[in-house]
Amino acid sequence: MALLRFSVFVLIHIALVSTLCFAGDPTVSYNFKVSYVTASPLGVPQQVIAINGEFPGPVINATTNNNVIINVRNELDENLLMTWPGIQLRRNSWQDGVLGTNCPIPAKWNWTYQFQVKDQIGSYFYSPSLNLQRASGGFGAFIVNNRAVIAIPFAQPDGDIVIMIGDWYTQNHTALRTALDSGKDLGMPDGVLINGKGPYRYNTTLVPDGIKHETINVDPDTDADRCLCAITYIYGKWFELFEILMALAQRSAGKTYRLRVHNVGTSTSLNFRIQNHNLLLVETEGHYTVQQNYTSFEIHVGQSYSFLVTMDQNATSDYYIVASARFVNESIWQRVTGVAILHYSNSKGPATGPLPEAPSDIYNQWAAMTQPRSIRLNTSASGARPNPQGSFHYGSINVTDTYVLRSLPPSTIDGKLRATLNGISFVNIDTPIRLADQHKVKGAYKLDFPNKPLDRPLRMDRSVLNSTYKGFIEVILQNNDTKMQSFHMDGYSFFVVAMDFGIWSESNRNNYNKWDAISRCTVEVYPGGWTAILISLDNAGVWNMRMENLDRWHLGQETYMRVVNPEENGETEMAPPDNVLYCGALQDLQKPQHHSAAMSILRRISTTFLTFSLALSVGIFIL
Repeated sequence: MALLRFSVFVLIHIALVSTLCFAGDPTVSYNFKVSYVTASPLGVPQQVIAINGEFPGPVINATTNNNVIINVRNELDENLLMTWPGIQLRRNSWQDGVLGTNCPIPAKWNWTYQFQVKDQIGSYFYSPSLNLQRASGGFGAFIVNNRAVIAIPFAQPDGDIVIMIGDWYTQNHTALRTALDSGKDLGMPDGVLINGKGPYRYNTTLVPDGIKHETINVDPDTDADRCLCAITYIYGKWFELFEILMALAQRSAGKTYRLRVHNVGTSTSLNFRIQNHNLLLVETEGHYTVQQNYTSFEIHVGQSYSFLVTMDQNATSDYYIVASARFVNESIWQRVTGVAILHYSNSKGPATGPLPEAPSDIYNQWAAMTQPRSIRLNTSASGARPNPQGSFHYGSINVTDTYVLRSLPPSTIDGKLRATLNGISFVNIDTPIRLADQHKVKGAYKLDFPNKPLDRPLRMDRSVLNSTYKGFIEVILQNNDTKMQSFHMDGYSFFVVAMDFGIWSESNRNNYNKWDAISRCTVEVYPGGWTAILISLDNAGVWNMRMENLDRWHLGQETYMRVVNPEENGETEMAPPDNVLYCGALQDLQKPQHHSAAMSILRRISTTFLTFSLALSVGIFIL
């Protein structure tokens, strides 16, 4: 009887912990040790940032509505923050991992991120957000899967493959940061990596010997192929005929893989392509697209895409996977090319010959803009919830505010090379914005970011956009810089309703796509051009708006949007987490860390539920 009572006590204890701690939704947990390792992705030994010794880091795999717990141990020699671009942290900007929302994790400290992935299915990545650290690594893929009751708008792929591409320097982030701070341009990268590895030696002049390259292994085998193999075996005398049939079947059928491709580089737009294979675009940053085939695709810094690729070619050889620099002088940048290998399981030899060519429209930007304009939202596909995405008719909502954000080439401000938005180069915040609000810290930031460019001298400041909760805003991204830019906003997806060259004017609204514009979190803005986006401000908090190009971001091309519900009652914005870090004007509130934040949380949970358990056990034993 005593044993029975104890068993019931344990079961109730576990049930309480599961129910009260995680509110009924499943939890996925990860431990990240962020440290330096030595690697030679381009044949030169250098210091890179690894997660649990891996470069790139491990894949975070979650399902929509999951609670995600990531305990980060900072083994670097400097502060660290991890951010999750595209993961819309609903009501919870405390977990966003940028300086305006979080104090940094000091060296040798732990900090635990806790958030829920809500209403988003798709492909994302994570990375460090401070001090150009992403230029040294620390990044990995973040996949949010659909729940079983939610259909995907294509047949279930035979496999799921992550491909991380990006330009790369053989100098680490501290050297690159020093160069920028001294007024220098980063210059041409030393190469392009694919999954943390250098190029396959497709050219003995451009690619030195001894570099490790990435190989993607695939299987073209299908049930039809196996059937034909069996028939061929039985009727061997017809071998030659069936060998022809096999080749034809292999070209018309084959396994289909989902490729999740992310540009995690520093500043270079890349053209992605696979020799002799089509890329069927199906998703970008959590939203399904109208399915279209492309022979190559432009992926700009910070962007993520999903393609379906069918292994429908013969296996006479392997095939090249290529990521090459775009919107630069490509003849000079020829060595800045990433090359991996697509290897069929029945391949008969290595890839040979020249690389498949990138589009030849570099001097015809109007033609280059055709591709991003062709990306459309699949309005008939289900979202994270079982209702069509197209039921949200954004085109019929009245715009409450318009912001024109103009970027200029870097200029000297107070003796320093800086980059600006609307004439303001953002200065890193010492005390996170909402933390400053709650503790009534004066002067931590200003709510005076101009909603359009002003005719005044450039300046450095901590100016933030003050926006209206539940507003529906129009943002014009005007790129008066000379380089392609990637604009990103945390906490939201936005509708990309138009892009063009020249200077935006109100008459351009007549050409907005008001029905099936793609919704995403990172969009390209062509040099000398503009991009128009619409955003529904339904996520309370403080959210970073920035250029994903690391050089421009580091030089101050960012700001924050403060979206606060004036009638906040604890339902539209979460309170600071128990393990919140303090810094800046509030640093005296921070206690020394003698153990990991994760252990602190577990101990608090244990203490809390021990009280419940003791009370329950008393009741049970009385029974």
